[in-house]
Amino acid sequence: MAGSSGKADIKIQSSAIPGIRYSVEPVEWHRNPFDHLILTVRFTSTEDWGNDEFEPGKTVRFFYKKDDGSIHEFPHQCYIDSVAPGSMGLRVIGQNAVQSILDSGRVHLLGLRLGVDATSYQVMKSALQEVIRRDDEDFVRLRETLLGPLQPRSRQLPHVSCPWLNSSQSDAVQHVLEARDVAIVHGPPGTGKTTTLVEAVIETLQRENQVLVTAPSNVAVDWISEQLMRRGVNVLRVGNPVRISDEMLDCSYERRYAAHPDYAELWGIRKRLRELASGSKSEANANYLSKLRYRRTELEIKIHAEIFNEARVVACTLIGSANQVMAGRRFATLFIDEAAQALEPACWNAILRCSKVVLSGDYQQLPPTVKSPQAASDGLATTLMQRVATAKPSCVSLLTIQYRMNRAIMNFSSRWFYNGLLKADPQVADRLLSPIDRPITWVDTATCGFSEQGEGISSSKSNPHEARLLIHTLRDYIDFVGPSRVDDELTDFGIITPYKAQARLIRRLLKMNYFLKAYRRSITVNTVDGFQGQERDVIMISMVRDNDNGTIGFLRDLRRMNVAITRAKMKLIIIGNTQTLSRHRFYREFIDYVQENGEIVECSTDSV
Repeated sequence: MAGSSGKADIKIQSSAIPGIRYSVEPVEWHRNPFDHLILTVRFTSTEDWGNDEFEPGKTVRFFYKKDDGSIHEFPHQCYIDSVAPGSMGLRVIGQNAVQSILDSGRVHLLGLRLGVDATSYQVMKSALQEVIRRDDEDFVRLRETLLGPLQPRSRQLPHVSCPWLNSSQSDAVQHVLEARDVAIVHGPPGTGKTTTLVEAVIETLQRENQVLVTAPSNVAVDWISEQLMRRGVNVLRVGNPVRISDEMLDCSYERRYAAHPDYAELWGIRKRLRELASGSKSEANANYLSKLRYRRTELEIKIHAEIFNEARVVACTLIGSANQVMAGRRFATLFIDEAAQALEPACWNAILRCSKVVLSGDYQQLPPTVKSPQAASDGLATTLMQRVATAKPSCVSLLTIQYRMNRAIMNFSSRWFYNGLLKADPQVADRLLSPIDRPITWVDTATCGFSEQGEGISSSKSNPHEARLLIHTLRDYIDFVGPSRVDDELTDFGIITPYKAQARLIRRLLKMNYFLKAYRRSITVNTVDGFQGQERDVIMISMVRDNDNGTIGFLRDLRRMNVAITRAKMKLIIIGNTQTLSRHRFYREFIDYVQENGEIVECSTDSV
């Protein structure tokens, strides 16, 4: 490749196969602040613009079809750097790879398909191997405390005054500070887990120069990072910039690297080195090149060190803690938020860098995603947080005061999952949208003759009659509360269902309903997983399952139902067949609870 930028005509063949991109022409390339090569491909087929399978951070590979019909795939793995209507930026490793792709593009119709990125699995595997192999005294003690017979150690510290926290939150912060090995902050729905964890981080920074804050997902890392920033903490966000929220981009390692006062000189040296790479091989030129390379390395080390040294909190995903910019970094304390959704091997990847770990989350809500049934049964579905909490209960601080739900919505979850220890703050305990409303309503479809449907070869289910009933029920409820009150109080609604097929169906019906058009922006439809960590004034749950043999499938995962029923602030409406569901003890007791603390109404077939 002759220079740092240029153009080539590349055409990618059309295909209707999922995960394949269509026709593309001209491709431009440039270098980003880290000297990475970015190829921009522009698509000529507008039908492919909405293909949302191709997301920033995913891997792709180029291929072309030979004359004999066989497919030749390039060995070079590319990463999607950015996506825009009609175009996509790809990060390609190595000038030779770029040149090979461009040369082939001049004589072949190229294709582009999604690849499989095994980086996360490799990182987790390497972490487990290191956990087994490592034998220094401090780490062995931490490992045996988390997994073995050693009991957690603690120390006595003066009581920290946090008058803006409630008593259980203050106790949790104190517990974190006094722990020497491990502490767990168990935060049920609406109890202010993030508020508590942020305070624990800030108090820890009164005693330590820098801490590591992680979570299993970029969204979770960004959320707690934003809360820390608002408290005036200098946060360094490490990770792929395309997966970092807009609010956190200015704190990203890449942005701070490019904004460093010495970066302009470094960029100039890199450019000069590229220009001289194919020049004279004389001794004088070689010496000049050596000096430039030395200065380049000196500047890279200086910029890197200063960026890290200025940060009080380094924030990244659990897998991201293996990022090359983290090489050699160690921290006294590690905070893992949403630890109940984190795979244990991913947790160990971060723990290897630290002497003390604080796990925060709720293992009575959504578990981590484990696609392999064998891996799940072999123990991968059990999180490190759950394992430690069960074996070492002295580690756990339970937050007990919740600020989200009406007490009637809260109490069943409290009894079933949290030993009845949750209490509703007085400001929310009796809150309703209407003074004549009941906090929970179950619309029973047992006598309506509804039936569930399977979706093709997938396991997703839908129930069209129940979906239409839900739309009708939502309209009736808005009429009951009063449209003016709904508007004045900016009431928001959440519709939750365990099945993607039902969620798609409900979205279509919402778009077709003229009355609900005015409220569409305040209505969110999603699966249970999509509602984790969220809340709405009114929550409606479509249970979907309706059969004579009591088969409930996905609904057997009670942690998911815990998430679903605890998203509501003032009103919870469940639509489902009580006869099908009551064969399971959890739902039988929940139906009895609704009968005592809310209302069960029979559906009318006229509503469907």
